[in-house]
Amino acid sequence: MPIDQTERYINPYTDFGFKKLFATEMNKDLLISFLNALFNGSKQEIVDIQYLNGEHLGDGYGDRRAVSDVYCMTADGSRFIVEMQKAEQAYFKDRSIYYSTFAIREQAPKGKWNYHLEDVYTIGVMNFELPNDEYPADSYFHEIKLKDIADNHVFYDKLTFMYLEMPKFNKTETELVTMMDKWMFVLRNLSRLMERPQALQDRIFQKLFEQAEISKYSEMEQRQYVESRKDMWDYFSTMKTAEDKGRAEGRAEEKLANARALKANGVPLDIIAKSIGLTKQEIDNL
Repeated sequence: MPIDQTERYINPYTDFGFKKLFATEMNKDLLISFLNALFNGSKQEIVDIQYLNGEHLGDGYGDRRAVSDVYCMTADGSRFIVEMQKAEQAYFKDRSIYYSTFAIREQAPKGKWNYHLEDVYTIGVMNFELPNDEYPADSYFHEIKLKDIADNHVFYDKLTFMYLEMPKFNKTETELVTMMDKWMFVLRNLSRLMERPQALQDRIFQKLFEQAEISKYSEMEQRQYVESRKDMWDYFSTMKTAEDKGRAEGRAEEKLANARALKANGVPLDIIAKSIGLTKQEIDNL
């Protein structure tokens, strides 16, 4: 499959694109800049990271494993799990909690231990909105900690979940002020850009655009990117098919329920058939 000539920069929502930009030693300054933008000065500035093995195994044979897109540690021992989520999936929050447990458990040394833990952060870059309008339409960045329900104080501040609802970020280039704005904009729009926007002239974004330019990749890297992009499209197609099927099944069940109700109330079968769109035989079998 050839590279799309209208696409100059990789799509960071692909596995290849996200890991190319954020999971390589050569580009760790991109990840550091992104993480510092998220904290916006609320945490001591991150100056270096160490990539850790993103494949987490259970304690015994046959235990379920977890594979993170990016897993790293800062000089103070804080662990960061950074995940790109292409589309909504069932039990998304449960998955985030589950993944965080590996970064907690692996801190336990052998032998005596006083249970001291370093910070663990799980960051989800989501190409979808959380269901059921959980947050307002203009609220796209969420930081969650364990809190006391009675007085709302932070009960435990070493476990943090950060979620970015990317589809909600609609700022234009002229509205970009903070580094957080700029990172959100570039992640949301990178694959659609043909030139580096004037608002993204910082040195770190110069490097990002250089690393994201598809034409500079080797033939093997270009093939890997094309395959990763195809996997993403196939995933979206599968999800859309399942969603459409679910809607169709829901409509069919609603149609049968309405027919049962009309039949129970003595409505003639020919009238039910005409109004609901079922055959008399189908209604008679209800």
